Order: sequence, then structure tokens, then C-alpha cells
Amino acid sequence: MDAGPPQPARPDEIACYVAYAPNGIAVGDLVWVAGARWAIEEAFQAAKNECGLDQYEVRRYPGWYRHTTLAMLAHAFLAVLAAQATAKGAAETAPPTPSPSPRQRSGGSCTFCFPAPSPTTAPSRTF
Repeated sequence: MDAGPPQPARPDEIACYVAYAPNGIAVGDLVWVAGARWAIEEAFQAAKNECGLDQYEVRRYPGWYRHTTLAMLAHAFLAVLAAQATAKGAAETAPPTPSPSPRQRSGGSCTFCFPAPSPTTAPSRTF
């Protein structure tokens, strides 16, 4: 009795790729191309996090094009600076230690934590 093809341990991690390539290309080359996708995705994620690549609100193509071009240029500039710092042997900086902030984020909203004014004092109007 045939049990069928083996089942993967985690079905949610099944991946397949459709490749358009000439006949006779090596499977290793196809695997390399599929793996190169991750480096590209990491670069786009870094550009989104560090340069605001995904923070555009434009109505027309020229505005989107300008925003995307400047964000990618900024990301390239930061990548060059990081490569130069690595070549010089500059030590990596540790992330800052968390410190209490007057702003606390919770559930996507921002609340300010200031002491409540006493009912006997008038609000200050200095800016």
C-alpha cells in the first residue's frame, strides 16, 4: 500500500518557484537566483526602516518617483558610510539603553505623561 508523497513537517513553510530560464541551466544556478531574493528584500526593508521608503503620500507618478529616488539615494549613501566605517575598523556602537520617556506608546496611540494641573492654577500660555 503506497502512502503517497512524504508530508512536510510544517506545511506553512512550503515554497515553490516558477523560473523562466533556457533549457539546460543548472539547478544550482536556479537555487542561487531564488536565494538572491532575500538580500533584495532585506535591502528594501532597511530602506523602509531607515529612509522612509514606504512613507509617501503622493497623488501622481512624478511625486512618487521623486520620493522613491531620494529614499533610495539616502539608503545608498548610508550603505557607503557603513562600508567605509567597517573598512576603517570602526567599532559598532551599542544601541542606546532604554530610558524613561515622557511619551509612552501603547496600542498605536501616543499618550503624553505629564502631571495633571491643579484645579486652582490657570494654564500657562508660554510657547
